[in-house]
Amino acid sequence: MRTYDVAIIGGGIIGTSIAFELAAEKLSVVVVDRKEPGREASWAAAGMLSPAPDSARDLPLVPFARESLRRYPEFIEDIQDGSGKRTNYVRDGAFEVFVSADAERECDERLSELRGLGISVEPLTGGAARQIDRAIGASIRAALWLREEGSVEPHLLMDAVLTAAGNRGVEIRAGCEVTGLIREGDRCTALIARGEKIVAQHIVMAAGCFSGEVARDSWLKLLVPTRPVPGQMIALRPQGEAPSVRRVTRSEQGYLLPRSDGRIVAGSTIEEARFDKRVTAAGLNKILESAFAISPELSGAEVIESWAGLRPGTPDDLPILGPADCQGLWIATGHYRSGILLAPATAKLFRHWIVRANSDADVAAFSPLRFARPEMRAQTAL
Repeated sequence: MRTYDVAIIGGGIIGTSIAFELAAEKLSVVVVDRKEPGREASWAAAGMLSPAPDSARDLPLVPFARESLRRYPEFIEDIQDGSGKRTNYVRDGAFEVFVSADAERECDERLSELRGLGISVEPLTGGAARQIDRAIGASIRAALWLREEGSVEPHLLMDAVLTAAGNRGVEIRAGCEVTGLIREGDRCTALIARGEKIVAQHIVMAAGCFSGEVARDSWLKLLVPTRPVPGQMIALRPQGEAPSVRRVTRSEQGYLLPRSDGRIVAGSTIEEARFDKRVTAAGLNKILESAFAISPELSGAEVIESWAGLRPGTPDDLPILGPADCQGLWIATGHYRSGILLAPATAKLFRHWIVRANSDADVAAFSPLRFARPEMRAQTAL
């Protein structure tokens, strides 16, 4: 039986980024993953880096998301230096486009909302947007230009983070499913993985949508009410002389994200909670309709690949970050659609908490203890 400073449950972008940060403090860190590290939600993600909220439920997350976006260049530099691998991180802006008959009004309202949240944004006519990117369709009536946004390629990022963490001495165990946590008095002291007891001063639950499954039969269940939220995606390759989307472009219905090899990633669906990664005809049709509305030229594109992933949802769609009601146990899960974006700020936050025992970040809204409140019990039970 080996003892570690930190044991992290889950080898996705959140767990491995936290491990990378903690290893910089010369802590002994082990990451255990039920299957292959980095091959669940992190692998399936598009890699869009945007702090702009999708709905009113996202508003509490905006300051943390903006901070994580601010940290991204340094995060990528550290990861690439530590791994010797590229991530294809780019920060060349993004378009948010509007196609309805009420496009100008919708654009103005969104412009006011984003500026009120401190997000840098400029309004454009549809024609002005097409001058910048001629693949944008003529049906686009208005657009917003978000200069500070960007993207990263999740497959490359996960490979680089895993390598960088390993180079810092992090022990990464694949096929190591956690079946229990050991609590002694008011402290969590160990976990059981593949029949082995792993003792650690700190244990971090970062298993994405599977966090709730790990906690299902323990006292921790109430504080980790994660659920899977399937999402389907398509990769397209434009043919011939057709113009290709050059930057992240999104509408209310979907988004397009260019890859360095010429593919265009189109997404995505949001489906009911279930552990099911099927790709369906209805899902693909929805994605393609939104893709063609943004860029009609893609109707002639070749379909290269389609896939689905399981996002880690929570009852209020906000992440679960912070100490549990038991010493030595930390929760870092429920990042929903923003795990790639939020990795730098989450990793830094947990480095401060675990090493310095404090943090200046205002993340009280994300505390696991919010689900222990009486008003949340009924919602969590759904």
